[in-house]
Amino acid sequence: MDIQLMSAFKVSQWAAKLLQHSIYIYIIIQTFLMRPSDTLNCTQPTADSLLNALRASVFNQTDARPVIDPKTPTTINLGFTLYAILDVDEKAQILDTYLWLWFGWQIEGLSWDPVECGTERITLPRKKLWRPDLIINEFMDENRVPDTYYLTLFNTGTAVDGLPYHVISACNLDIYNFPFDVQNCTYTFSSYKLTRRDILLTSDPVEDTLASSFRNMETKGEWELIDILSSRPKNATYFNLDGLDSWDEIAYHIVLRRRPTQYVVNLLIPSYCLITVDVFSFLLPPQHVDRSAFKMTLILGYTVFLLLMNNLLPVTGNTIPIINVFFSLCLTLMVASLLESILITNLLCGSANYPPVPNWVKVIFLHYLARFVGLSKKSSDQNYVTQIKTTDITSSSPEKEMNKIRLQDQKLPINMEEELTELSVIHENVLTIRQHVDKHLSSDQKSNEWIHLGEVIDRFIFILYVIFLSVSFGTILFFWFYWYSFGKKTK
Repeated sequence: MDIQLMSAFKVSQWAAKLLQHSIYIYIIIQTFLMRPSDTLNCTQPTADSLLNALRASVFNQTDARPVIDPKTPTTINLGFTLYAILDVDEKAQILDTYLWLWFGWQIEGLSWDPVECGTERITLPRKKLWRPDLIINEFMDENRVPDTYYLTLFNTGTAVDGLPYHVISACNLDIYNFPFDVQNCTYTFSSYKLTRRDILLTSDPVEDTLASSFRNMETKGEWELIDILSSRPKNATYFNLDGLDSWDEIAYHIVLRRRPTQYVVNLLIPSYCLITVDVFSFLLPPQHVDRSAFKMTLILGYTVFLLLMNNLLPVTGNTIPIINVFFSLCLTLMVASLLESILITNLLCGSANYPPVPNWVKVIFLHYLARFVGLSKKSSDQNYVTQIKTTDITSSSPEKEMNKIRLQDQKLPINMEEELTELSVIHENVLTIRQHVDKHLSSDQKSNEWIHLGEVIDRFIFILYVIFLSVSFGTILFFWFYWYSFGKKTK
């Protein structure tokens, strides 16, 4: 019995060892079976030996994607560094930049032993290998950069290609907030012909792209880089023979900010100086100084200023910058103040020949508007008393006065008749003078109403000037603070 147990135990040990060896053999066979078919064997660790092996395996196979199964999509990893912002053309809606683009992909089944072949990577001509047809959809011109001819191939089968790009791209520029504007332009990377069934795009972290661009930025001109964002558009579709197919795309949003110092110094400050001088011209008395000529000189100077600075203002067909509206309002207020000065001068010189002020003008301008501007004026009691006395005097005629004198002086001597006649003539002359004085007083009252109307309009235009300057200055400060805070948040 013991002998049988011992033999059974030995048989079980032998079976266990056999199973263990079988597992080792299976693993070794699977390893050989799973080894890539294009693994290169170099005769010696030299570049010539590696090139000879590559010529025999992968060179000049550029007609098809480097995959074992044609249904397997090739993954393309891409990234870029923004080196320079060359120009932003608002009129043509174009962004001109210079960047360095690189992308890598895997050649399936290709690898080599770096010890056996002597290197981990090798530089090869681009025309020897398949390359993805990646483009920037917003590209609008030829890529005029120095030609580069080589890419890098690693021992793991990874190919990495890098080349410079002079990108002249379309960009929807919004210049409403000029010169405190922030622009967002897009670079959309995709294949020209290959769809999602052929290639899939991946990218480096956008934070690394932004940091690399900040570190390597060469230009310090009018525009500065604020941020780079990335997204994946979902509407890149087109119709083909199989139905509706789509591209794989990666969109990078380049956020740029304009440096406004040049425009603040050359545009806003001179404009504010001229408009402020025009405001203080309201302090000049129009009856002593030719204020109209002074204002006309200011308008001429402001027009020349706008003509000289016209090249600094952006021009587009879809929006008007708010600074253009500001300049137009400044010029409009200057012209309005000139016309108002001409009106006041005319009222001072010729209001005596005008008809009485219409009632609706008195109600609107001399009542409500005069109260609004603080120039409300009541009728003078002195004029009222003068009118009463004048009415009493003019109500008595020369004949009545002469009859009264004759009745009172019937007992006077005959030689006093001549004196009475002279006094009667003097009385008639005095009454005539008083009638002219009364007429002059009434015309003065009418002229005072017209002059008061001119003063109300002058004060109203002055208040409009002050309100406009305050609002425009506050608006510019708001846009400036928003511009500054936007750049601060993105950084």
